[in-house]
Amino acid sequence: MTNKRTYYIIAIGLFLVILSLVHILIFQKMPGRVILEELYYIPILLSALRFGLTGSLLTWLLASILYLPFLESHWTVTILDMIDRALHIILSFVFAFLAGYLSDRSKRLRKEAELDSSLKKIGQAASAIVHDLRNPLITILGFSRRIHEGKGDAVQAARLISKSAENMEKIVNNVLDFARPLYLQLKDEDLRLVVQQASELCKAKAEDKGVTLFVETPEIPVYSSVESVSMQRALVNLINNAIEASEKGQTVNISIVPWKKYFRIIIKDNGPGMDKETLENIFIPFHSKKAGGTGLGVPIAKKIIDSHNGKIAIESFQGKGTTVTIDLSQDTSGGGRENGRETV
Repeated sequence: MTNKRTYYIIAIGLFLVILSLVHILIFQKMPGRVILEELYYIPILLSALRFGLTGSLLTWLLASILYLPFLESHWTVTILDMIDRALHIILSFVFAFLAGYLSDRSKRLRKEAELDSSLKKIGQAASAIVHDLRNPLITILGFSRRIHEGKGDAVQAARLISKSAENMEKIVNNVLDFARPLYLQLKDEDLRLVVQQASELCKAKAEDKGVTLFVETPEIPVYSSVESVSMQRALVNLINNAIEASEKGQTVNISIVPWKKYFRIIIKDNGPGMDKETLENIFIPFHSKKAGGTGLGVPIAKKIIDSHNGKIAIESFQGKGTTVTIDLSQDTSGGGRENGRETV
């Protein structure tokens, strides 16, 4: 960041020096004519956008110093030339001040808007978490009270308490997983095995709902640099969503296909599809219309895929189902290479 800032300053300074030298050369051939003075506004504007009011005024000061030779008497043909050049310096100062002031104001307003947006998101997240934790907590308190009072089936009550506690633990773990950074041990893995293992983890859920999982993979190994456990988790989240969206007797298709320089994993269901609002907010944490959903499954999957330098896209049409596509880079080394530890 510091290097970019330094290069930017050097570039602006060189632009001003070169512009002044070109001015002088033109003036020597055509005395009395200063025809490029409007170009001084360009570095002033760039400095205002990049460095704000301080940058624009410092750039104006440097430009004015370099422009001073044109104000000397032997460079000036008439009094009108002198007035014109003096006005140029005055007007360029006004421009530098206004451009810098407006740039600083715009940055300040943008930061305030980002802060307001962050606070709003924190409030929404807190509200969603509290709402999701409240229901199992009510169950735990209610059945604990019944056990204490000796009412009802204690074994059944204990089972429900245990189930509610597991749901609370799941919610807390999802929030923590989304909030904390990922530490990945990337290794060249055969994506066929990663997809098949993720499908196996979803098989019981699919059978309970009467949904068929159809997995189609290439006959030869397809290697990509991934952490299999994290990638499986992302795929499980997405496959489970497809299962939940499907009706009894429907099929969820999972496939791997070569795609340009990528391997594309496709998860397609034939459910009712998503409305426009749900699709537009699918990657926003805590935004869920699903009963009992935290709205973190897809954002967590996206976070994992992004950390693998992959891409995820979701296409959905009401009445036609949803298609998730994941692009992961191909490994051309033949597999088996460990890439070391990466922090995301």
